[in-house]
Amino acid sequence: MRRPLAALSVLLAVLAEPSPARAQAGELAFVQADGTLKLGNRRIRLYGIHIPPTGRFCRTYLRPPRCASRAVLELDRMIHGFVWCDPVRRNRDGTLSAVCRVRGKESRLGARADLAAELLRHGWAVALPGAPFEYVTLERIARAHNRGVWGFQADSITFR
Repeated sequence: MRRPLAALSVLLAVLAEPSPARAQAGELAFVQADGTLKLGNRRIRLYGIHIPPTGRFCRTYLRPPRCASRAVLELDRMIHGFVWCDPVRRNRDGTLSAVCRVRGKESRLGARADLAAELLRHGWAVALPGAPFEYVTLERIARAHNRGVWGFQADSITFR
């Protein structure tokens, strides 16, 4: 009888503890032309990736039309409301590098999609040196499947 009660008390203690995902409040984010996010008065760069400059593309079905690189437009499409960011470091230009997430398809379960990973998965970003292994792998898969900047000659990037 004591073991089930002890197990139940441990379970209740764990459930009562606020998880980091629930404790952290999301913020309304606006995507800037350079691919940074504006959250309140802070500018945030997605940690571990670089959004390469590509040709400008306009979404004319929006009023007013939204024109930017395809990668920036994809990032803007992924953000539909609040963003949760975990800062990693401060950059020399005053921006923060952070891992940022949005509610994913499993939002009823509280799952959040990593914005940098999603951009890499669709081929709209490149993993920086020192990026997490997952990011490097996602970039390689996108490259192998000719997604995003790796697929269309008009959107190709040139490394100098």
